[in-house]
Amino acid sequence: MTNIYINPSRDAWEALCMRPSARNEAVRELVEAILERVRTRGDEALQELSLEIEGRPLGSLEVTQAELEEAGKKVSARVKEAIGQAFENIRAFHEAQRPREICLETAPGVKCIQRPVPIEKVGLYIPGGSAPLFSTVLMLAVPARIAGCPHVILCTPAGKDGKVSPEVLFAASLCRVDRIFKLGGAQAVAAMAYGTRTVPRVDKVFGPGNQYVTTAKQLLSAGTVAIDLPAGPSEVMVLSDESTSPAFAAADLLSQAEHGPDSQVMLLCKSLPVCEAILKEVDRQAALLPRSAVALQALDKSRAIIFSRRQDCIDFANQYAPEHLIIATLDPWSIADQITAAGSIFVGPYTPESAGDYASGTNHTLPTSGWARSFSGVNLDSFYRKMTLQEISREGLEGLRDTIVHMALAEGLQAHAGAVTIRTHE
Repeated sequence: MTNIYINPSRDAWEALCMRPSARNEAVRELVEAILERVRTRGDEALQELSLEIEGRPLGSLEVTQAELEEAGKKVSARVKEAIGQAFENIRAFHEAQRPREICLETAPGVKCIQRPVPIEKVGLYIPGGSAPLFSTVLMLAVPARIAGCPHVILCTPAGKDGKVSPEVLFAASLCRVDRIFKLGGAQAVAAMAYGTRTVPRVDKVFGPGNQYVTTAKQLLSAGTVAIDLPAGPSEVMVLSDESTSPAFAAADLLSQAEHGPDSQVMLLCKSLPVCEAILKEVDRQAALLPRSAVALQALDKSRAIIFSRRQDCIDFANQYAPEHLIIATLDPWSIADQITAAGSIFVGPYTPESAGDYASGTNHTLPTSGWARSFSGVNLDSFYRKMTLQEISREGLEGLRDTIVHMALAEGLQAHAGAVTIRTHE
């Protein structure tokens, strides 16, 4: 991380908030072709794409009960215990988010209701690749089940041996996922969005992925299926001052950098000595990581910014709107209470971002690329629709009659007015 900026003017902030470019026309064209093949040829296209992309026959699409039982035997007792504790914390926090039905008489004889209704069919995408994210199974399947979604399916790529990560399968079993399919990439998202002979069509797709998965979700959200939120490469911002442990801050920066070469980490410091101490520690810890090559690529695109004024630091953080914001300063809550745009905030020296990734209870499926200014992370509400109902008595409609009629006629909508007057005419 060699890009250090000292008290940049506000005119420069927009450029400093830029993420690594994710737009790739070649990727988009390839994904569009994959979507069309799956839409028109279903399972046959899925089998062909497996041969073309992964170099092996797909075989059976669906994970069997025998495979689930075999996977459960392969997961160590220690990992099972860890998944169980994380499950309970995530369940408790999301259980507390249950929405309530609202019923209100807005005027005499006029009853309005808002009713939360679980989405009927949800599809969860769990990345495989070099780091199968079984933690994401918990983050998506636990709230889906709490919300009462009747049908929950999951797609995740199998390894070269044709088998799915046993930890992913164990977590899916724990969360009572209905059906699991050995599908990855854009074709998995397409299968859930369009439906095939084997894979059921869903109403909403959740989950992170690489640029192909992300592009597929974005394209399909234009009119085929709902998605959880816009998502891109992972990112973290660390706010530091003289009280910050350089070792802690460096570890937090690297925990995001190791996600992938397109991840971005941002360090905001009070002074140059603080900045230099943290960056020195980043170099030391990075050399020890098994994924150091990946982390170093991410660090090349990252930035360290020094702000002498605390308010500038706060304002810049809100403009950047990070996916993860770690506040490792003196009196961190005085800063946290002024943050208005972040996916999730981690307050104090003993609150690493990885706690939220795994086990504290909050959801780790969060908006990136500045979308935290307008999107929430996944939460229980993500698995509901809010449906309104209303019932109006004759007396209630008579009380609204003039208001509705005058507004309808002013908009030039005679039939709207007529639907009221025909009911209230003596």
